[in-house]
Amino acid sequence: MIEVEKLTRRFADFTAVDDISFTVGEGEFFGFLGPNGAGKTTTIRILATLLRPTAGTARVKGYDVVREANAVRRSIGMVFQDPSLDDRLTAGENLKLHAMLYFVPRRETEARITELLELVGLAERRRDLVRTFSGGMKRRLEIARGLLHRPGVLFLDEPTVGLDPQTRNYIWDYINTVRKTEGATVFLTTHYIEEAEACGRVGIIDHGRIVALDTPASLKTTVGVDVITLQTETPEDTVRLLHDRLGLEAALMEGVIQVPAGNGSAERLVPKLASTVPGIMALHVRRPSLEDVFLNLTGRAIREESVNTVDRMRVIRRARTRKGR
Repeated sequence: MIEVEKLTRRFADFTAVDDISFTVGEGEFFGFLGPNGAGKTTTIRILATLLRPTAGTARVKGYDVVREANAVRRSIGMVFQDPSLDDRLTAGENLKLHAMLYFVPRRETEARITELLELVGLAERRRDLVRTFSGGMKRRLEIARGLLHRPGVLFLDEPTVGLDPQTRNYIWDYINTVRKTEGATVFLTTHYIEEAEACGRVGIIDHGRIVALDTPASLKTTVGVDVITLQTETPEDTVRLLHDRLGLEAALMEGVIQVPAGNGSAERLVPKLASTVPGIMALHVRRPSLEDVFLNLTGRAIREESVNTVDRMRVIRRARTRKGR
């Protein structure tokens, strides 16, 4: 359904997407995992024909995103990061407008709108203005809108960003229901580890390049070790102590110390840590996560978010303006 080969996108002297290649199969649930500014949104905007690539090719459902842009647009549904509904219209009116724009046959429109509003739990709010909806309700309506014309591919660009954890869970319940009911190929971008864990395959992207691509389970085997997490009163001092006295390379993320424990060494290390490290407030052993995979590949945590592409573009524009003066 999606074929990408040596895709590159540059903004002045900044490369947002750097020579990436991958494919997504029919009916697959594929995810792009990476921090803000990694190139996720730029990639999805190219695939949705909203940006032209600087180099390389991309095809969606067999159509070239540059030469056959209209055919691509007819084949995809899109849920953007930012709200894109008309809040002066009702939920039903937003969907009816979308149906008109995508030439959904009039005889099918009403039944399709009813079906999707029921699917996302908004049937009773059909005649309510969107401006009265919560953030989670608006996101559910956007998902319904993206599916209205029965696209082959549904793009979800950070679909739960800005939502509280409970609402995020509700949104994912609806997305999973939609996937089973509609059977569309789903392409997700996210910086939430737990969302990427639900994908069939995950591409980890950093600084515009794909650094790993596989199933979540296979990616985690590349770390191959358990992880011991520690919380102490002086975490920076503890990291130095672990290196100097025990020869352990520990990582510090948001006040939590992480120590890899390979070859079944967790049972041996735990008592040693307990007797060596002062001021331990909590100590746990866990299996590797995609966060550990990202840390192992890039040397930093995924939550250490870099400047996003929009901010970089603003810097570039300001520099050009000064230069022109």
